[in-house]
Amino acid sequence: MRKESVRRVSVIAAAVLAAASLAACGGQSSGTAGTSEATTAAESGQKEETAATAAAAEAEQEQATAAASGELTKIIVGASPAPHAEILRAAQDILAEKGYELQVMEYVDYIQPNLALESGDLDANYFQHLPYLESFNEENGTDLVSAAAIHYEPFGIYAGRTASLEELADGAVVAVPNDTSNEARALLLLEAQGLIKLKEGADLTVTKNDIVENPKNLELYEVEAAQIPRVIEDVDIAVINGNYAIEAGFKVADALAVEDSQSIAATTYGNVIAVRRGDENDPAVQALIEALTSDEVKRFMETTYEGAVVPLF
Repeated sequence: MRKESVRRVSVIAAAVLAAASLAACGGQSSGTAGTSEATTAAESGQKEETAATAAAAEAEQEQATAAASGELTKIIVGASPAPHAEILRAAQDILAEKGYELQVMEYVDYIQPNLALESGDLDANYFQHLPYLESFNEENGTDLVSAAAIHYEPFGIYAGRTASLEELADGAVVAVPNDTSNEARALLLLEAQGLIKLKEGADLTVTKNDIVENPKNLELYEVEAAQIPRVIEDVDIAVINGNYAIEAGFKVADALAVEDSQSIAATTYGNVIAVRRGDENDPAVQALIEALTSDEVKRFMETTYEGAVVPLF
């Protein structure tokens, strides 16, 4: 995305100038103002389209030639350490075959990778779901978009001081994320297990104030999502984001309950490849998406994370 950008722009510019020249020549051809002008316009449009197609094909050919010669174009992608950076590295060889050297930049927070993408320090990032991205844009004035959804990480309820949901005592303490979107997912998962009841029509905007029934008088302990695994021994149960569960060594197979793959949360919170608006169809971005949605990477997700990462393709 970086090494060949000047050459690619030159190729496309040349194609556009050629198309413009052809259109100008067509505009000067003699004939009646009716059929011949319409024919000339159509021919000009076809020539412009042909020129653009030829430019794109030439750019792809140059990329293939660079790959064959070992001259790879660098693409820099920001990601959280697990599972995103691990998944990206599983796609590196596939991208190399396509002519790209994938450089993964790891971030331990959810702010800097979006700021780095907006500023141009990154070509893409891979760590967030679409609702978070849209919220970030609104709050920070950025203009980032999703190029593709790759996977989702099911929330799980994990045992702390209490070994099972059936054993939860009256007044048991439940750790949940303290940010709006993730807390809503936690509440919906608790409701799906019959532990609480939310107001009618509850969706991904619900808060603890929308709990209408709490038969066990559960005490919700709100904690920053990344910190929940660290407090699990101090609570009865904890609802943990998939990526943080992975980093802490928890396995989905050991969870007391997990989000259903057809739940509103699972279908909404797919983790996406984010790019600057207008870069969605960039050849490097498309190559990245193709690599991440390949059969090889799908197998990597399924075998490595054992249900903690679910491909969306």
